[in-house]
Amino acid sequence: MPKKFLRQDISRYSKLGSGRKKLQKWRKPKGRHSKMRQRRRSYPSHPSLGHKRARSQYKKIKDKLPILVSSKSDLSKIKKENAIILSGRLGARKKIEIINKAEEMKLQILNIKGEKK
Repeated sequence: MPKKFLRQDISRYSKLGSGRKKLQKWRKPKGRHSKMRQRRRSYPSHPSLGHKRARSQYKKIKDKLPILVSSKSDLSKIKKENAIILSGRLGARKKIEIINKAEEMKLQILNIKGEKK
């Protein structure tokens, strides 16, 4: 897992996402007197050279290589160590069919929430 870098003043304002995961995005501090921009001690660190993830972890989500699935026939080509991502162009009926087939094959679906399963 790569290191999570937090935005400046994230704990000060709720709109910056202190309790909201989707809003916790890195933004470079640009203020003239910003201590974080000056990389002072005891302030949060910046992303810089050396903060990459390992080459073996590229293109992986939750340590599995995701494969895009747009039909039932695509599932037959997938191995157990891979996870699947359902295409956004699928309708509800086909999505349900693919989810049921994937559960039979015991494949992990990455872009679907627990209640929809």
